[in-house]
Amino acid sequence: MRYLPLSDADRGAMLARIGVDSIDALFADIPAEMRLDGLVDLPRRKGEMEVERLLARMAGRNLTAGAAPFFVGAGAYRHHVPATVDHLIQRSEFLTSYTPYQPEIAQGTLQYLYEFQTQVAALTGMEVANASMYDGSTACGEAVLMAHRVTRRRKAVLSGGLHPHYAEVVRTLSRMASDDVVTLAPDVTASEDLLASIDDSVSCVVVQTPDVFGNLRDLTAIGEKCRAHGALLVAVFTEAVSLGLVTPPGAMGADIVVGEGQSIGNALNFGGPYVGLFAARAKHVRQMPGRLCGETVDAEGRRGFVLTLSTREQHIRRDKATSNICTNSGLCSLAFTIHMTLLGQAGLKRLARVNHANAVKLADMLAGVPGVDVLNATFFNEFTLRLRRPAAEVVEALAGKGVLAGVPYSRLDPGAGLDDLLLVASTEINTDDDRAALVAGLKEVL
Repeated sequence: MRYLPLSDADRGAMLARIGVDSIDALFADIPAEMRLDGLVDLPRRKGEMEVERLLARMAGRNLTAGAAPFFVGAGAYRHHVPATVDHLIQRSEFLTSYTPYQPEIAQGTLQYLYEFQTQVAALTGMEVANASMYDGSTACGEAVLMAHRVTRRRKAVLSGGLHPHYAEVVRTLSRMASDDVVTLAPDVTASEDLLASIDDSVSCVVVQTPDVFGNLRDLTAIGEKCRAHGALLVAVFTEAVSLGLVTPPGAMGADIVVGEGQSIGNALNFGGPYVGLFAARAKHVRQMPGRLCGETVDAEGRRGFVLTLSTREQHIRRDKATSNICTNSGLCSLAFTIHMTLLGQAGLKRLARVNHANAVKLADMLAGVPGVDVLNATFFNEFTLRLRRPAAEVVEALAGKGVLAGVPYSRLDPGAGLDDLLLVASTEINTDDDRAALVAGLKEVL
């Protein structure tokens, strides 16, 4: 009992105090099919050195992003992050040792969050941004809940081009609140009629651009019809670098803009932690989730920073809270801010142009491969291929040849019946040799 100090009597006393008969009763709200039945399939015990050796052998089976031609995207992108970013995020002037509740000892944190918000608002073409969310998918879910609060409606329409994982997060949050979510069929060629789905019962329409298939979407008409029916347009992006080149969602009429900021300042990191971006119209600011930092002047007239809004249940009555998210992605947002500052407006535009040019070059090369069809008319740095074989098989075969070819759409949405689709991303890291390796590999395995 060295690590489990509570006795059966202790547990019994706590259960009696709570008013339940058993520990199992504490999990009554979790459906039985979602619960683990039995122990996790792991060895019961091993020594520290044995575990290190075992994990090292397992890690050795990985083909890492930096060790092969890499064309994986679908919401997480490999970009070059300058060494300066890693150095600066560790400096105590910025990464202060306490959360922003006490501004007198957290000015570094508050200042960079203020700058972060300014950058996100400028990138998205919106009036106000918060201090970040956990990631793009949870930001998307929170945007739908915010739209419900603003419109006092409970129906959301999700575009068929929305990343399936983002859509699943929305459905999960909505299921708990008994909201109505209409998810359109996967829209490979961006030809869906979203306008027909908008009426006076709709709270919001959620559209991604570039969408999960890589298509650039014009949101202007959707935004106009949303406004005509009192609904909100929620614009989503997973590739923040695209905002250096494409028309920002705010300029196309979006009311809320959310997305993933990982590709600026943050490495892939095996899937996280990432940084969700969240921006909106100023008139909706009090319905935004999370934190918002502001600028002020202290008693001596010096510039300073404070938490201006923090509408979560730790700070106000629970029924008034806009979110139960208890923090922001502090370190990741600091990395984002530093990388953005290093790039500047001109640098971000150049980076975006290189990404687009690399992707166009690759798409042109792949269009000449027998058994490969490029499906996109317009795209930024990601596009979709239709293959003559199941894409998952092709990706596995190319991985065996040392090429990470992309993401099979079937991995994101297994039941969609689109097993022949492959999502391919090309960023500034890709070289002519990388592109040639992918083309040669596809010719061989197809």
